[in-house]
Amino acid sequence: MKVVIVGSFSERARENMVACFPAAWTVRVAAPENARRELADADALIPEHSPVDAALLEAAPRLRMIQTGAGYDNVDLDACAERGIRVCSAPGINANAVAEHVMAFLLCWYKNILYLDSFLRQGRPEEALRYTGAELGEKTVGVVGLGHTGRAVAAYCRAFHMRVLGCSPRPAAPEGVERCTLDRLLRESDVVTLHVPLRADTRRLLGAEAFEAMKPDALLINTSRGAVVDERALIQALRDGVIGGACLDVYEEEPLPPDSPLRTLPNVVLTPHTAGLPNGEKFHKKRFDFYADNIRRFFAGEDPEGRVDPCEGVDQRKGS
Repeated sequence: MKVVIVGSFSERARENMVACFPAAWTVRVAAPENARRELADADALIPEHSPVDAALLEAAPRLRMIQTGAGYDNVDLDACAERGIRVCSAPGINANAVAEHVMAFLLCWYKNILYLDSFLRQGRPEEALRYTGAELGEKTVGVVGLGHTGRAVAAYCRAFHMRVLGCSPRPAAPEGVERCTLDRLLRESDVVTLHVPLRADTRRLLGAEAFEAMKPDALLINTSRGAVVDERALIQALRDGVIGGACLDVYEEEPLPPDSPLRTLPNVVLTPHTAGLPNGEKFHKKRFDFYADNIRRFFAGEDPEGRVDPCEGVDQRKGS
């Protein structure tokens, strides 16, 4: 059994990942530019934020399974189906980790953690008195998307006594969440936090019109996918004071370009797509333990969890 993990990682992260798999397996961690060479004899692929298209699959004639994280918008499902490759995601595997990151953003923003820290480090503690903040219980949070992560965020916000609005195609909202339209959510929320998958109908879901509908001091949090937001429109809204600020973990282009205006805006908090990686250095043990077990299940002839591909009626283990 050979498993290839594609992505850019430190040596420590590579060691942590490999340690989650059975010792008898061959596990290789390859940078995207070296993926083709390793995939030539690979049985399973884990693409960590790396695109999987028909051209890449041509270099992997033995590949029978692709295991992704919670999202799988980086995988060409039709190309996989044509080759009889099973694709599985890990729904909800990082929901708590991402929800905790959202709460860290909220507390960092309303408790002015970065602001206060910087003034103390600069030796001007008197400047720290010139700030405005809030108790979370005074705020309304709008959760866009009530899947695993959105529901976890809603529960955490309720624990902080926040009013929670929810927008989702799901027929019912969790207890304590007021289900409403996106338009109403944008108008009434002090915080808008995004938890939707990237699809054709969610690409650039929030743009200039949405920002104009939000409160002028509203905070946008995005830990889903960068392309759910029109980034250019967001930058303009932040510059012009159309909304109060943004806390972002994902971007339309990743890694975030060095010359991105987001890096210089004072009303922005940035993290490098690490909300779902709480164990440090691009690693989440819970997730990789799931990967190992799900791959084992598939190649043992058991039904794997999280099947998302359109490929049906094909025994991928036999390649037929």
